[in-house]
Amino acid sequence: MLGAHLNPADYLSRVAQVFQTLDLKETEQLAEDIYSAYENGKFVFICGNGGSGSNSSHFCEDLGKSSLDRKDFTNDERKRLKVLSLTDNTPYILAWGNDEGFDRVFVEQLKNLASPGDVLIAISGSGNSPNILNAVEWANRKGLVTWGITGYSGGKLKSLGQKNLHVPLDDMGIVECVHLILFHWILNDLHGRINQIGRYQVQR
Repeated sequence: MLGAHLNPADYLSRVAQVFQTLDLKETEQLAEDIYSAYENGKFVFICGNGGSGSNSSHFCEDLGKSSLDRKDFTNDERKRLKVLSLTDNTPYILAWGNDEGFDRVFVEQLKNLASPGDVLIAISGSGNSPNILNAVEWANRKGLVTWGITGYSGGKLKSLGQKNLHVPLDDMGIVECVHLILFHWILNDLHGRINQIGRYQVQR
């Protein structure tokens, strides 16, 4: 952990350096794929473990609610993004984990819910979490669009996912923070597209 060796100023300076190493086309492409799912009525599934599981829940909540303009909250006819975090059905996860093994907790949910053309966003800082890899492997076979969201070297997920958003740093906390910052930009971008504001404002 870098914070064990650095004071706050140096730690934040190291965090800032990470942003200069990112391929931001990856972030833009993830936003594009989520918007395409919205346009085509496809589901977006998100999964992760630990802090990445928390990011999965956070990103799902943001995309589901904050992609809308506030004036549309009570509009039953307003089209909405179909998004679900696979980390949040605790009894379901515990049942699969207890009966069949923790490596099945995400893929078994996808078998109930997913269809070809849906998007799976699989978050793993190490890129080597077995339950993440199982879900992506199955999704690839079943015609989903798969994204690996990774840190460190990217692990197995970097090559298994059809597409990848990679933060090249060997510090889990900073990797998870950078993932969440990028997810917030994606939310902002989707909000602009869906509501035709900001740089997506329709010229009249």
